[in-house]
Amino acid sequence: MRTRLEPPTWRVLLGYVRPFRRVLVIGAVLSLLTGASGLALPLVVRELIAGLQSDRGIAGLLVLMSVLVLANAGIGAFGSFLLERTAESVVLTARRQLVSRLLWLRVPAVDAAEPGDLMSRVTADTTLLRQVSTGALVSAVTSTLMLVATVVLMALLDPVLLAVTLVALCLAQVVVRTIIPRISRAAKQAQEAVGAMGAALERVLGALRTVKASGAERRERDRLHDAALQAWRGGVRAAKWEAVAGNIGGLAMQLAFITVIGLGGARVVSGAIDVGTLVAFLLYLLYLMPPIRDLINAATQYQRGAAAVARIREVDTLPAEPHDDPASPRPDRSPASVTFEQVRFRYGPELPEVHHGVSFTVPAGGMTAFVGPSGAGKTTIFSLIERFYEPDSGRVLIDGTDVRDWPLADLRASIGYVEQDAPVLSGTLRENLLFGAPTAGAEEVAAVLTTTRLDGMVERLPDGLDTPVGHRGIKLSGGERQRIAIARALLRHPRLLLLDEVTSQLDAVNEAALRETIADAAASTTVLVVAHRLSTVTRADRIVVLDTGVVRAIGSHADLVATDPLYAELAATQLLAAADST
Repeated sequence: MRTRLEPPTWRVLLGYVRPFRRVLVIGAVLSLLTGASGLALPLVVRELIAGLQSDRGIAGLLVLMSVLVLANAGIGAFGSFLLERTAESVVLTARRQLVSRLLWLRVPAVDAAEPGDLMSRVTADTTLLRQVSTGALVSAVTSTLMLVATVVLMALLDPVLLAVTLVALCLAQVVVRTIIPRISRAAKQAQEAVGAMGAALERVLGALRTVKASGAERRERDRLHDAALQAWRGGVRAAKWEAVAGNIGGLAMQLAFITVIGLGGARVVSGAIDVGTLVAFLLYLLYLMPPIRDLINAATQYQRGAAAVARIREVDTLPAEPHDDPASPRPDRSPASVTFEQVRFRYGPELPEVHHGVSFTVPAGGMTAFVGPSGAGKTTIFSLIERFYEPDSGRVLIDGTDVRDWPLADLRASIGYVEQDAPVLSGTLRENLLFGAPTAGAEEVAAVLTTTRLDGMVERLPDGLDTPVGHRGIKLSGGERQRIAIARALLRHPRLLLLDEVTSQLDAVNEAALRETIADAAASTTVLVVAHRLSTVTRADRIVVLDTGVVRAIGSHADLVATDPLYAELAATQLLAAADST
């Protein structure tokens, strides 16, 4: 049983086409006019045969037939164009809605999904709406009307022959109704298989160098081939039942045609009907085939569309962030304070807690470093500040206000965040730098390039800032990607700057320059840094030591070396080793 939260598929489809209902009505009317001109032809043929038998003039009838044929072709072509254009508009609307939904999904929902499968829903699933939203919908209405009109005209010609025809059609309808559910199941399996194949392909292309370095091409090829095979099997299964359903209608019409010829011939011999009536009836019988075929196709397309709608609706049910208006200009660029109050957090109900009551306060301004063993929860602190995740209990405060009470756009506009892997997007270097601050001027860009020591690299590039960086910045070195990510964050002029191991891929010279940049930034903003290098940590105004999800100690480098055994061990081994590796 469906709930209010799960409207039936037909209602969802109507929601997609409702903005285009006027064009659809026009297209439907044109389709009916096309059909009406076609229905008039058998009557004209009947009169033509009668005229030939009685030696009457038939020139007018031939002209009328020509006009009907031309009108049928012209009106049909224009109506088809309107419907096809509307179908493309429906797909465009669905894709825009789906993309907007995906971009505002909460991070945990995206973490639980396969990117390739989500992309498949935007591309492949929405394409299926093209057929079902207009073609199937309009075809179902117009074909039903045409079918009824044809049957009425056939009844006026000869009820006996009509009864024979209806018996054959009823038998075909019973068979088709048993096949439709099979088409629905096969279509859903086919769409899910296409999504799985997209996820498998995205997995491989996203780590192609690892695949090649591991000599795993053949294994991954077999995996992708198997995914493609599953998609093929689903498509073939759906095609098989669609072919059966379509040909059942054709078979019924052929049986009816043979029967009508035999029975109709006998009725002509007996004088019950004349030859013109039999010919007209046979023409109408042929005219029955297109609407019956279209109705069967509409039913099968609806099943495919229903499977696509179900997958699209699954995205609509995923939790999304509030759609705030864009952040307003921030005249206040003063440093922000950060407070954690007994924060507990886990990434999933089945996973262990990452934070076990984390509490600390970072005053406005200066630099605070977070250190600790891997898995201590350092990066998670930044994710909670950005509200990528919500704490299970406790509070995260910015300037004394719970981050959940901040307008999300304003919160993130106040923060500059450099992730651990320093992602760079496909596009030009300029597009990447301005990604977080699209209104930044040329002077600001030049200043931040100098600060991050990217100015020399830009001068060597063939097109300067307009040089493409490749997919995920593949044309750049790891250190260059890291500096671009830092420059992108600095261009936002954040009140709070989050740096997650930003020196991990820098050489000694650039690391020293970056330390100076961080020190300069700390004079005007609040800087939080996750670091493993002693040279970065010792410059911090305060150091927060995390271990197994709790704050173990807070203090300066000198104090912690003397008072905290874990920090002293890190400083003597991990931190010093990292520093020596430069």
